[in-house]
Amino acid sequence: MMNHYETVFILTPVLSDEQAKETVAKFTQVLTDNGAEILNEENWGMKKMAYAINKKSTGFYFLVEFKAEPTIVAKLETAFRREEKVIRFMTVKLDKYASLYAEKRRNKLSKKEEA
Repeated sequence: MMNHYETVFILTPVLSDEQAKETVAKFTQVLTDNGAEILNEENWGMKKMAYAINKKSTGFYFLVEFKAEPTIVAKLETAFRREEKVIRFMTVKLDKYASLYAEKRRNKLSKKEEA
């Protein structure tokens, strides 16, 4: 049974763009190696956080949307915990309504990129 998940994670702000891309690629590789299907990746860029975490007030935000078996989430979160560059992460299982909303959002973003 493949479930629809969405994970958002924050990387430390001291990374270069290249290092941030490599780190995101590492996590998507963890997913694809374990049989997950990546639906969407978004780089939200550097944002100010609501409160300081580890004495940092900004971070690079990334969203990855994927379909996977429930056991893969534990492997992904273990990879997040082992990586020093990750400040925070959160993975959420989407219900059917959230999945429909995410699909509409993806379509809207792809139309903006085409224009």
